[in-house]
Formats: sequence, structure tokens, C-alpha cells
Amino acid sequence: MADSSRLYWPAPAKINLFLHVTGRRKDGYHDIQTLFQLLDWGDEVRIRPTRGPGISRTPAGYGVAEEDDLVVRAAKLLQSATGCRLGAEITVKKRVPPGSGLGGGSSDAATVLSVLNRLWGCRLGLDELARLGRTLGADVPVFIHGRSAMAEGVGDILEPVRLGERHYLLVFPDLAISTREVFLDVDLSRSSSRISLESALAGQGRNDCEAVVCKRFPEFERAMSVLREWGNPVMTGTGSAIFIAMRDRKSAKSAAKELKTLYNVRAVRGVDVSALHEMLDSS
Repeated sequence: MADSSRLYWPAPAKINLFLHVTGRRKDGYHDIQTLFQLLDWGDEVRIRPTRGPGISRTPAGYGVAEEDDLVVRAAKLLQSATGCRLGAEITVKKRVPPGSGLGGGSSDAATVLSVLNRLWGCRLGLDELARLGRTLGADVPVFIHGRSAMAEGVGDILEPVRLGERHYLLVFPDLAISTREVFLDVDLSRSSSRISLESALAGQGRNDCEAVVCKRFPEFERAMSVLREWGNPVMTGTGSAIFIAMRDRKSAKSAAKELKTLYNVRAVRGVDVSALHEMLDSS
């Protein structure tokens, strides 16, 4: 392996092609059904192993204290679970806006767990890493496994799927939305039916959280209305990012060029396999 301390490891974002809330659990969490597709874009994380046990993160500009950052918590969790006496210095190159529903923090944590598992020689399997990651957040397991997937439970029961290469326009209204507040909202629909993969791919799913976000954030609802001129806008996760499926990369780039005066936008590619896993497999 090349000098790992110089590498920036991918922490890819995800979108939810649909998100049904199918029930409320006794522990206060919600059962969902969703279809994750990984993207070819996201954060990047540099990880330098150290001989001492200290875990540190270089100063970051995304408003999360070091001790609360999922990347630090992930490294300490792996240390504790394996008895590892090594440490790490972590640097996050942040691109995914917090509160956008794209899984940025969860993906960062998954990258730290996956890479340190390799660099520290912990030798945990994917299922073991995913179980650890689940304690940090419901989206972490999909990034640990590194495959686009249908998901149930709280989003951690995964069935890998092949969706093929797809192209999307990502739109970022200037909002950060709390997942907790969306799921606590009394108006959230909590009794949606499960659907098949075929039905999801035929566009029969929806995002149950979207109505709540539109109610709470009129500016988000306005953005959805504006974006209908370019296609079918869909909120990912609990927001605030919006995606529009495009015919090809050229169409996505063209739409991004037209919309860049209104919103922060980006043309991205949907993939079946995480760039992190491709990098780990080739190292």
C-alpha cells in the first residue's frame, strides 16, 4: 500500500430514491423502507496512524466540535471494540453540507472505520464493522458495505441491488434540516406500505418526510416548485438536498449550468459500488 498518511480516502454521499416510514418502534425510532444509491461525489478523509493512542481531528470549518465529530467517535469506537493501542490524526475535506440528507457525516464515519480497520490491522469483517457503525448512526452500515441497496429496519437491514450508472442534478437550498425534528413532527406519515424494487424503480415510491419539510420550510417548498421546470425534484433523506434524475451526464451538466445562478448545484453520477471500496480493494 502507498503511504496511507498522504491519501485522501473517499467518503461518498448517497441519495434515497424513495423513503417510506412504515411504523414507529417501541424505542422511539422509526421503521423505514428506502432505496439507497451511492454517488461518485462526497467528502474525503485523510487518516494518519500514530503510535500513541490519541485520536485527533485537524481544525474543521463545518461547525462540529472535535469531540462530537463522528470521525473521532468512530475511531475511538474501533479502538475500544478491538483493544487497539494505536491512534490516528484525521483530516476531513468537507463537501457534503451538514443537514442535507446525503449522509455526509455517516459516510465520513464509515470511511474512518473501514480504513483504520485496515491500517491498524484490526481484521474485523464487514458485518462486524457495520454493527459498530450502526451505534453511530442508521446510515453508517450502507457506507460500510459500500453497495447501493434496498434497506429496511431503521435503514440498516440491507439488500444490495444493481441500479447501474445513473445521472442526477443535485440542488442545495441554503438550509440545514434536523433529522430528529422531522421524525418527531406530528404530521409525519408513519404507516406507508412496503413496495418492491420493481415498483420503486418504476417511480411508485415517495419520500414521506418531504411533506413535513415543505411545511416547516416554505423556502424549500418554493425551491421544489422552481425545479419542476427541469424535471421531477425529489428530496433525499430528511433533506435539505434535492435531486433530479437526468437522462445522461450532458443533460445533468447543462441543467447545472442553467441553475447555478439560483442555487448551489452539482451534476453527479449514481454508482453501484462505493469509491472507497474500489480504493481499498486496489490498495
